[in-house]
Formats: sequence, structure tokens, C-alpha cells
Amino acid sequence: MSQRAAVLGHPIGHSKSPALHGSAYAKLGVDISYSAIDVTVEQLPDFMKQLESDRSWCGLSVTMPLKSAMFGAVDEARGAAAHLGVVNTVVFETSGSRVRRIGYNTDVEGIVEAVRYAGVRTKPNAVILGGGGTSAAAIAALHQLGSASAEIFVRDVSRTAEAKAAASAVGLPIEVRPMEGAAASAVAADLVISTLPPRAADGIAAELSTFPAARSRAEQAVLLDVAYDPWPSKIAEAWGERGGVVVPGLEMLLYQAVEQVRRFAGLDGEVTADVIDVMCDSVGLPRRVL
Repeated sequence: MSQRAAVLGHPIGHSKSPALHGSAYAKLGVDISYSAIDVTVEQLPDFMKQLESDRSWCGLSVTMPLKSAMFGAVDEARGAAAHLGVVNTVVFETSGSRVRRIGYNTDVEGIVEAVRYAGVRTKPNAVILGGGGTSAAAIAALHQLGSASAEIFVRDVSRTAEAKAAASAVGLPIEVRPMEGAAASAVAADLVISTLPPRAADGIAAELSTFPAARSRAEQAVLLDVAYDPWPSKIAEAWGERGGVVVPGLEMLLYQAVEQVRRFAGLDGEVTADVIDVMCDSVGLPRRVL
């Protein structure tokens, strides 16, 4: 039976997930169609209810602004999703006559693998920009990488519940600060993860040029900018001009999608290099050199 999967979000027209997933399923030779569906937070409960009687679904990818809302729409959350309260992946499991919706968070793996591929290894001194659902995954990723703590810079210090809950769940000490001090901390960090929406980091980008390179460690530092449209972002350009390593959000998107493909297609082992290569081709990323 042909199966269905989709990425949900609002807006969703810019998503590159259909290209990533479609290329993977074609290479694997599995009959899974994958589309993008515009769903708002308000529409999510009704949308999920409509799927209850449809056994053709195998998985959902979840993007902004639905990641936190999806936590309450699944039957069970596992792994990082259970700890963080943030779901970016839903797998449909059949148990007898019932289909259960299981929530996961593959953003954590996406961040870890993306920055490791860029050269980050263990215990980075880290800064996170933004305090939403993706920042929760970033906190969990830093914990996996061995960071002792993290500074988190947000536009509204009163809206940091997700970040604080994630830090408590994984046991990573954090300091939440207003966005005004972000540039100064960023230039002193080993790793900066921007989870801000497109263009929201433009002000920080402008500030980076005011810090002399001699006072910075940006030459060895890595910036992962989760936003990938438009690209390059201003903060990515500014970081690169300082000699730092820039990791586009497409790298994170690739690696979190690899784990989704494994789960949606029901693979027994890991996704192989030839499948990852065609996924890279589909979004214009270079093939992996491992």
C-alpha cells in the first residue's frame, strides 16, 4: 500500500523537506509520497483528528510554529521529545486495529551532526540566539557535545519557558540574557547556534563588525544559522567575513531529515551514504566527505 508523509508548518511554501524526503524515498525504492501542508497552531488539533482513521500515513515532519503544540497532539513522546516537550517528528505505529502517533525530536541529532561535520568536537563554549522550540533542541545538542553551560540571548526575557524547561530536563546550566549583549558574547564563543527567524539576527550581524578580530576567536569558531531562506543571511555573511566557519541551516535540516527518513521508511539500519548523497543533491549541498 502506498504510504503518505508530509511536513506541517505555517508558512510552509519555502520548505525544502519535500525535496530531501522525495529524493531519499526514490533512491530507497519505497512507495512513500511526501508533501508540504500549511497548518496553523489553531488548525492542528482538527488536522490531527482527521488522520485518526487514515491508515495510509507513516510520518509527519513538524516545523515552526507547531513544534511545541505537537507535543500535546501525539499519543506518546519518546527520547528527546519527551524530555524537551518539543516534537518535530511524528511516526505512525500500528498496534492491532489502532494507529498510535509517536513523537520524536530529530532536531537534536540534526544540530549535533551538522556542527560535528563542521569541525566542532567536544565541550564547546556556546551561545544560543533565540529561546523558542528550536533553542530547546540546541540546548539538548550542547549537552550531548559536552558543553558545561550556555548563554541564551532572547528578544523577550519573559518568554523563555521552553529553553528553561529544556535546560532543566538535560541538566545544562544556562544564563538567559537580553539580545543587546549577544554580539559581544558571540565573538568570544567556540560555537554559536542561531535559532532566530530569517532576518531577526540582522542587528547582531551589524554589531559583529565593531569587534576587532584580535579580540575575537571567530577564526576558529562555528556559527550554525538554523534559518536557511534567504541565504546567506546577514549574520552568516558577517561571521564569514571575520574568518569564522559558517554552517547553513540546510545542514541541520539534512541531518534531522536523515533520521526521519529512517523512521518513516522503517529501515532496520542506518541511512546509507548513497541515500544521503542524493538528499544533498536535492537541495544543493555538497556530498559528504567522511
